[in-house]
Amino acid sequence: MSSATRVQENTPLWKQMLQWRLPVLDRQYLWLFTALSVLGWIMVTSASMDWADAKMHNPFGISIRHGIYLLLALFVGWFTLHFPLSLWRQLGAALLGVSFVGLALVLIPGIGREVNGSIRWISLGFINFQPSELAKIATVIYMAGYLERRKDEVQSSWMGFFKPLMVLSVLAILLLLEPDYGAVVVIMATAMAMLFLGGVKKGQYAVTVSGMLILSIALVVTQEYRMKRLTGYLNPWSEENVFGSGYQLTQSLIAFGRGEWLGAGLGNSMQKLFYLPEAHTDFVFAIWSEETGLLGSLTIIGLFVWLFIKSMRLGQQALNKHHFFAAYMAFGIALTITFQAFINLGVNMGLLPTKGLTLPFISYGGSSLMACAFAAALLLRIHAEVNGEQHD
Repeated sequence: MSSATRVQENTPLWKQMLQWRLPVLDRQYLWLFTALSVLGWIMVTSASMDWADAKMHNPFGISIRHGIYLLLALFVGWFTLHFPLSLWRQLGAALLGVSFVGLALVLIPGIGREVNGSIRWISLGFINFQPSELAKIATVIYMAGYLERRKDEVQSSWMGFFKPLMVLSVLAILLLLEPDYGAVVVIMATAMAMLFLGGVKKGQYAVTVSGMLILSIALVVTQEYRMKRLTGYLNPWSEENVFGSGYQLTQSLIAFGRGEWLGAGLGNSMQKLFYLPEAHTDFVFAIWSEETGLLGSLTIIGLFVWLFIKSMRLGQQALNKHHFFAAYMAFGIALTITFQAFINLGVNMGLLPTKGLTLPFISYGGSSLMACAFAAALLLRIHAEVNGEQHD
C-alpha cells in the first residue's frame, strides 16, 4: 500500500470529498465507453422511431430522451471521477444500505411504479429510478472492501465466506419480491465470482454453488410465469408458445435471420414495426443484428469482450501491486457488466430464457445508463491510481 493511499485513509471523509482530484484518463477505456454509448444511441434511435411516432407523436422522442440520459450519465461519471478510491472504500456499506432502502421503497404502494407486471421503479418525475441498478455497483464496492479487510478470514473459515452472502441474501429477497430474478442472478453470480477470486476454499465454494443452483431451480419451477418462460425458450415455435411465452423470442430470431451477413441496412428493420414489442429496450440488439447483420453483431460482442479482458487485466495489475481494493473492484465491475451483457445477448439470440435485463451502455433507460457511467468512472479511477497517473 502506497504512502499516498495511507494518507488518504487517515484523512477524514468530509475532507476527502472536498479534494476533487481529477485523474488522467486512460484513452482505451474512453474509446471503449464512447463507442458503446454512441452505438447504443444509434441503435435505440433506429429501433424506437416507429414506436415513438405512434406513442409520442415524435419519431425522435425516445432518441431525445436517451440523449438527455446520456448527458446525465456523463455528469455522473464526471462527478464520480473526482473522488479517490479510499472514499469509495469507506462508502461501500453506506451505498449498500441506500440500495436496501431503495429496494424496500419500491415495494411500498404509491411509491413503486409498476411496468409490465413488475414493480422495479421509483418515479422522480423526469426519470424513473431503478434501485437494482445502484445495488449492482454497490454490491461490487461492498464486496471489494470486505475481501480486502477479511481476506484471511474468507480463505480460512466458513463464516468469513458466508457473512457477505447472508447480507446479500436480504438484497436478493427484496429483488425477488419485485420480482427481478435477472438482477438477483447478476448480483449473486458477481459476488460468488469475487469470492472465488478472493481465494475461498474450493470445497466451500462447490457446496455453496450447488446449493444456490438448487435454490434457483426451485424458484423457477415454483413460479408459473417463470415456467412459461422456460417452456417458451425450450420450444418457442410450438403452437402454444409462438403467440404466448415464446413470442418475443421468435420475433427476435426472425430479426437475426433477416440480418444475414451484412444486414438489411440501418433503419430498415421489419421487426421493429410492432412485431417485437418495445424493441429499444431489452431486445435492441436483435434489431441491430437485423439491420447490420453478423458483422454488426460481432462488433458489439467484440467491444464487450475487449472491455472484459482489459478490466480483468487491470484487476490483475492492481493485485500484483497489492492494491487489493482496487483489484477486487475492477474484477467485480468487469464481471457485473459481462454477466449482464451475456444474459441480454443470450436472451436475444435464444441461448437463454427471457429475462428483463438491459444491455449495458446500449439499451434505453436512464437508471441503467447512469449505473454504467458510475462503473466506467470507477474503472478509470482505478486505472489512474494503480498506475499513479493522477493530479490535482
